[in-house]
Amino acid sequence: MGFLRILMMAPKFYLLALLAFGVAVLFIENQIQKLEESRAKLERTIARHEVAQVEQRHSEFLGRESLATSERDDSVIIYNRVPKTGSTSFTNIAYDLCPKNNFHVLHINTSKNNPVMSLQDQVRFVQNVTSWKEMKPGFYHGHVAYIDFSKYGVKGKPLYINVVRDPIDRLVSYYYFLRFGDDYRPGLRRRKQGDKKTFDECVASGGTDCAPEKLWLQIPFFCGHHSECWNIGSHWALEQAKLNLVNEYLLVGVTEELEDFIMILEAAVPRFFKGATELYKTGNRSHLRKTTEKKAPTKETIAKLQQSNIWKMENEFYEFALEQFQFVRAHAVREKDGELYVLAQSFFYEKIYPKVN
Repeated sequence: MGFLRILMMAPKFYLLALLAFGVAVLFIENQIQKLEESRAKLERTIARHEVAQVEQRHSEFLGRESLATSERDDSVIIYNRVPKTGSTSFTNIAYDLCPKNNFHVLHINTSKNNPVMSLQDQVRFVQNVTSWKEMKPGFYHGHVAYIDFSKYGVKGKPLYINVVRDPIDRLVSYYYFLRFGDDYRPGLRRRKQGDKKTFDECVASGGTDCAPEKLWLQIPFFCGHHSECWNIGSHWALEQAKLNLVNEYLLVGVTEELEDFIMILEAAVPRFFKGATELYKTGNRSHLRKTTEKKAPTKETIAKLQQSNIWKMENEFYEFALEQFQFVRAHAVREKDGELYVLAQSFFYEKIYPKVN
């Protein structure tokens, strides 16, 4: 009987032994994982220490020539601003920041506000921007179409930035701006001053100032100085504008989310934009230039404009720019308690060889 009892109890022993073995395996795996995490943490600490030593030596080298550092700063930003996209509010921030952050701001004023430069002026402009050492670091802004610096055989390319706006909203704002001006220079007489016709009335009567062709502006500004860029309705121009936006521009924001655009710029290029976000939120010059007497168009007016292929192309470009900006923003900022904050650096260097003595 005792032998049979032992045989009957054996499965219980096996089960307990198996359970104990499983617990032991889990415990060992947990310990191994902790050791791996500790090793990875130690490697990161060592890597940061090595980087710190390298940076310290580099800083010591730069420190010996600190007086000449600002003279060697060749940073240049070009903001080829599209009319009526909130550009005045943004450039006012640059003017307020330039004495604090030690850079120059220059307005590109073209004859009759023509966004297309002659070939000789393009050459002059490129040479000025790249060789005018006294104006570096520099922030250039103006209503000028994109210029590809790589075509002119110069060393170093500027950083391009820009802001786009819903095409119909932009056209409506520009329409009333030409008639009533804005709160930036309220006493200045505008080109269409005295014309009381509303935007709705203009569209209903087939006026030229509100025609779909007037929507064709943001695409050519990004497309550049090729003749095809200014052929209204050119699909080649649309695709070239998209390529330039993603390949040649550091950041392109949207008027509707201007504060987010400024916040990301401050994080990416603090050399120019340190303090820009706070200045935009609290400054008295960041919200200037609101078009006066502006009346929102009716749904019928909007629907009529949206029937145009020109609107469809400009809107496609705007939606493309918006999607790209939202992608950048999603990887740059987070929201907490209704406030946005910039993400900290999420990469580091390791396995640096040869080892620092």
